[in-house]
Amino acid sequence: MLPRLLLLICAPLCEPAELLLIASPSHPTEGSPVTLMCKMPFLRSSDAQLQFCFFRDGRDLGPGWSSSSKLQIAAIWKEDSGSYWCEAQTMASKVLRSSRSQINVHRVPVTDVSLETQPPGGQVMEGDRLVLICSVAMGTGDITFLWYKGTVGLNLQTKIQRSLTAEYEIPTARESDAEQYYCVAENGYGPSPSGLVSITVRIPVSRPILMLRAPRAQAAVEDVLELHCEALRGSPPILYWFYHEDITLGSSSAPSGGGASFNLSLTAEHSGNYSCEANNGLGAQRSEAVTLNFTGRRSARDPLRSLPSPVPQEFTYLNSPTPRQLQPVYENEPREQSVAAHGRQQHSSEQKAQKPWGHIWRTRFP
Repeated sequence: MLPRLLLLICAPLCEPAELLLIASPSHPTEGSPVTLMCKMPFLRSSDAQLQFCFFRDGRDLGPGWSSSSKLQIAAIWKEDSGSYWCEAQTMASKVLRSSRSQINVHRVPVTDVSLETQPPGGQVMEGDRLVLICSVAMGTGDITFLWYKGTVGLNLQTKIQRSLTAEYEIPTARESDAEQYYCVAENGYGPSPSGLVSITVRIPVSRPILMLRAPRAQAAVEDVLELHCEALRGSPPILYWFYHEDITLGSSSAPSGGGASFNLSLTAEHSGNYSCEANNGLGAQRSEAVTLNFTGRRSARDPLRSLPSPVPQEFTYLNSPTPRQLQPVYENEPREQSVAAHGRQQHSSEQKAQKPWGHIWRTRFP
């Protein structure tokens, strides 16, 4: 009888009359986990049947009513800032409510913005994929990433995403993509730019053109023959190799691109086919062959020993699409271009009298 009397007296005093909402941590940073706990200062064994629910600004959170007095938030964001409370429902359907707690989520400004490339080093082959990767060392929330081309800042793309990195892709790199680039990131605290990154588009050499320059219309032994080789496209530096009947004569480099020359003092063995090769480390290309036949030693009455005025131009031999013996001038052009056509030289005696020196006969091939 006494225990029952004590229970009747204690019941009003021991009934749960207050709830506390505890947030851990109480001042969270964006992206971090938060635990909400609905705690009762006076808890009896019969209170194990309580149901709990958590709220923010009038909306219930999580699964709704649950027997768990804890709610785990995996990642909290700035927009989750607000007024939080919890409620508990007893077996008698009595609902208890905690006081409100203001939770302010702190955003971390972006810092240390950097721009990297894939492939690394800022060098890409023409036609390959190029990716510009913008990264921040720190920063939370939605981050706006912007990519710019050139120092004047041509905007290429803008992305908004909740991550520390974002990518801008150029599927097929072209020569016009060679430029300086930078990116900007911001999450509400003002834009933060990266440094400039230079992009180099590496271009393989095209098929070179070989041109032979001789001091006379009919080259002779002891003449100095200049072999000039040039690839019209290709990233520097370019190394050129010169050949006579597939025997290496020598090499010459073009550090800044363009063509290069090699001088050869002719001997009786130097008649035949000449060619050159261009290589910039991205693949070698061989020119078409030039066939050159010449006479023996120049005579004592050689007009070169007594030059007229004005001084004549040198005679030029250019390589043709197919090896063959040509007239004083030969021309090499790639097969896809217009090529020289072989035609007979027909010059009247009057023309020879007017142009005794320096006349260049160009022959074309169909």
